Amino acid sequence: MTIRQLPDILINQIAAGEVVERPASVVKELVENALDAGASRVDIDLEEGGVRLIRIRDNGGGIGADQLALAVSRHATSKIASLDDLEGVATLGFRGEALPSIASVSRFALSSRHADNEHGHVLEVDGGRVGEVMPKSHPQGTTVEVRDLFFNTPARRKFLRAERTELGHIEEWLRQLALARPDVELRVTHNGKPSRRWKGEGSLLDGAALSDTRINETLGEEFGRNALRVDHAAAGLRLHGWIAQPAYNRASTDQQYLFVNGRAVRDRSVAHAVKQAYSDVLFHGRHPAYVLFLELDPRRVDVNVHPAKHEVRFRDARLIHDFVYRTLHEALAGTRAGTAAGVGTERADEAGMAPPPFAAPVQQGGTMPAPANTGYMPQTPLGLQVAETRAGYAALYGSRGGGAASAATPVPPQSLPDSGDATLPPLGYALAQLHGIYILAESAEGLVVVDMHAAHERIGYEKLKNAHDGEGLSTQPLLVPATLAVSEREADVAEREAATLGELGFEVTRSGPQSLTLRSVPALLAHGDVEALLRDVLADLREHGESRRVAAARDELLSTMACHGAVRANRRLTLPEMNALLREMEATERSGQCNHGRPTWARFSLPEIDRWFLRGR
Repeated sequence: MTIRQLPDILINQIAAGEVVERPASVVKELVENALDAGASRVDIDLEEGGVRLIRIRDNGGGIGADQLALAVSRHATSKIASLDDLEGVATLGFRGEALPSIASVSRFALSSRHADNEHGHVLEVDGGRVGEVMPKSHPQGTTVEVRDLFFNTPARRKFLRAERTELGHIEEWLRQLALARPDVELRVTHNGKPSRRWKGEGSLLDGAALSDTRINETLGEEFGRNALRVDHAAAGLRLHGWIAQPAYNRASTDQQYLFVNGRAVRDRSVAHAVKQAYSDVLFHGRHPAYVLFLELDPRRVDVNVHPAKHEVRFRDARLIHDFVYRTLHEALAGTRAGTAAGVGTERADEAGMAPPPFAAPVQQGGTMPAPANTGYMPQTPLGLQVAETRAGYAALYGSRGGGAASAATPVPPQSLPDSGDATLPPLGYALAQLHGIYILAESAEGLVVVDMHAAHERIGYEKLKNAHDGEGLSTQPLLVPATLAVSEREADVAEREAATLGELGFEVTRSGPQSLTLRSVPALLAHGDVEALLRDVLADLREHGESRRVAAARDELLSTMACHGAVRANRRLTLPEMNALLREMEATERSGQCNHGRPTWARFSLPEIDRWFLRGR
């Protein structure tokens, strides 16, 4: 078989198979070039979902007439010049393949005027055949026209979907861009009609330009109402953005956006870290929603591992996984019932969004400051005798109602604190119990309904976890060491990660190329299938450099214990007992959800209740 040199047009078309998957790929590459050129406004005109026409106009720096032909030649770029540049890429585009690849499978025109030139010029390319540079009137900036995509590669064109589907892919990518670059104005038309517009919102220099307006435009107002602002920096890393409270969750991963140094990417390690952070508060089968920006030295991340630049590779993958997990884990720990923000987070109103009612700041370290002059009983256990709790309730509230209440009689309603009092605790004060299941409480803004079993279950669960964390992980030696047959890769991981496995409670040694000897296991899990657990841990260590399998198995056991110990439905509680439960909820981490991820409370504002009864109409 004869070896031959491929012609340039065929080389470009092969490259187009990697870079140009569909019209959305073309829009992505061209808009990224516009952003790298310093554009503050980009117009995207589309016809037939981008198959008929994609026109990208920007007001960036422009391209000189002598550079137009070079711009559509392979591996020509202004963004890198050496290996050092490649190892620290700070631009969105850098390969120098996009324009020639796109031009090889379309009817292509590149028009531009550089800031230093008085006149613009245009270069046309038809299916990879480059024409001559010609003068053309053009404002400063660049316009790229891509017509009849894949007209000369019919096999590729057959794989395109319906117009609505292709347009949907473009809109989804533009949604990502709108989140990543709120400083840029984006205008979109489809088939001659205005389709979408995002106004520019100033500079990104302060690192916090993404406003509630753009959040609501891209992800919806419901996300905005449930978003927690996260901003944490350590070890040369910074993670900031928004995560949705667990009560706002999705059936799919359609609202998960990760940006690494401003580049929208998919990363399995970071996705795993986020999933682990939510594991204790999310209902089974549901997915969290988030917009997260990870910033680090460009030299610590390789963006040159995917032709379309969808993926990256981190030099310190284990460190980054742990950093993301711990940052979000602590933030979610602060989602106490009645509060709006967690540890390491900024209150939603400070981030430009209206917070949920009762937003109370949480101090670093996870302790909630007691509101001044509230007069409520903090962290009162439910196990108090009825007479004792009634006496305490009467002592606290009797004077407010115009006289001390007897410990043996119910507290009259008029002795409750004024609901308009600004010092009311976040969940208010109990009024009654509904069907032996729900607690009804009056708060400063309306009605709070609490699922008492779910709330008590979470409180007990967190106490059990804290107790076990304080004791440390104990191990139990096996009477007879167990021999496990594993793959050579698993044996390598076990040998390399022996110290990490020891911290998790496993004493494991390699006894052969494909065998391990297990001598001790975590004591709390000794009666379970520890061999299967060890295999899962090894799989996590191999893929993510970290494993929470032991902690998850322990937590599942403690969750079951807490569930059995929680107050049951149809148990009648006194008002003091109800209020004690409310105060514990306000002080307990993650108390907004039960151990299974279901919500523990709901809030109905007075205006909302008024609408039920058409008041004011």
